[in-house]
Amino acid sequence: MKQSLRAIPSVGKILDALGETGLPRPAAVALVRSKLASYRSGRAIPGFDDALAAIRSEIVSLSRSRIRPVINGTGIISHTNLGRSPLASEVVETLCSVGTNYSNLEYDVSSGERGARAAYLEHNLALLCQAEAATVVNNCAAALVLILKHYISGGRPEVIISRSELIQIGGGFRIPDILEASGARLREVGTTNKTSLADYAKAVTKQTAMILKVHHSNFFMGGFVESPTTEELASLSRKKRIPFVEDLGSGAVVETDEIADVEREPTPAEIMKRGVDLVCFSGDKLLGGPQAGIIAGKAKWIARLKREPFFRALRCDKLILSALQTTVDLYLAQSEPAVEGKADQKRGATMPALTMLGTSQDELRARAERMIADLDGLPLKASIGTGKGEIGGGTLPRSKIASVTVDLLPRSLALSDLASRLRLREIPVIGYISGNRFKLDLRTIFQRQDEEVVRAIRAVLG
Repeated sequence: MKQSLRAIPSVGKILDALGETGLPRPAAVALVRSKLASYRSGRAIPGFDDALAAIRSEIVSLSRSRIRPVINGTGIISHTNLGRSPLASEVVETLCSVGTNYSNLEYDVSSGERGARAAYLEHNLALLCQAEAATVVNNCAAALVLILKHYISGGRPEVIISRSELIQIGGGFRIPDILEASGARLREVGTTNKTSLADYAKAVTKQTAMILKVHHSNFFMGGFVESPTTEELASLSRKKRIPFVEDLGSGAVVETDEIADVEREPTPAEIMKRGVDLVCFSGDKLLGGPQAGIIAGKAKWIARLKREPFFRALRCDKLILSALQTTVDLYLAQSEPAVEGKADQKRGATMPALTMLGTSQDELRARAERMIADLDGLPLKASIGTGKGEIGGGTLPRSKIASVTVDLLPRSLALSDLASRLRLREIPVIGYISGNRFKLDLRTIFQRQDEEVVRAIRAVLG
């Protein structure tokens, strides 16, 4: 029912009718004011009940957009939309300790004077990557932009890159756009499927700042394809006396094919041995740490990058540095030689993403059986199914991981409604519909979450 402008309720009246919104009062007031202003400027003015319902819906929507934990039943381990890789419990403990206290972020406790930021982390990152030096910025794209801005600052604007590596990453961002944002001028060589060493050599001029290689981490090419090896490009760059940089993206620092039946992802240590001057990769994908862009390589180049004025705009805060520091320490502890009485404890500390990757089918099936038994008596058919998990995060695109799913078929509820109700829980449960079943892949659900999943299903169907 339409009303006159005078009949539009006040902010106070709406807030009183809403009651507890779950939002900070200033946020609720701002939302109500905005909605009432839109009514005043529009032609259609709703009645009080309609206005109240519309505002309540927007408040609920805003409240649900808070960052909060969800249960990931998609089977995608490093799920970009769900926060990528979960952190190790030791990392969370570090965040709590550092975040609730002051820290020695830039303070030297030995001298009592200002200290170097992230010195410990950079030292250990270099060890992990088997590089001369390393540093950190806030993400991998930022790492690449910093490298490019530095190399082209000497008056040589061109960056040589194969056309087969002008890829698009998540969120619609494209490598060419990122490179050009740094001020670089791209010198594309080869074709989509074939690029030779001679193509690179012919492209080198006095305007060349560097050779850039971008790893195909989020797709693969097969068939009539050709590209020079990293060793060949490294040799060419040395001969031409220009830097050679490789963007690895995914950030695996262990042999992925030894953890599970997946393809092998090159590690920074491997790439450094092949002659690359600098390598950059992500901290929150296969590494399993916080979002960060890690740069490793020749000490002289790392030192120069850190002196770039732009470096300060990209640097990480104390929480990211602390989380990454503990993540790196865990990897280094696992690589220590076995010591009696200590080895089990240290080697048991691992990244959740890698644990998920290596979990056996038998273990997943046993959990599925227990969960299905706990769902007995509900109006649905629950069964054990199969799944094909993925690494996600734009990594290992050819690898599908055999998995176990809990498959649900409600008797009197549409699958889409079941999926919606589970998503709208206080702790959302995210699954997918396939083969006329709602499926929850247990590879990406922590065992400690099994009971919560059962409670959620009982709540929406009981």
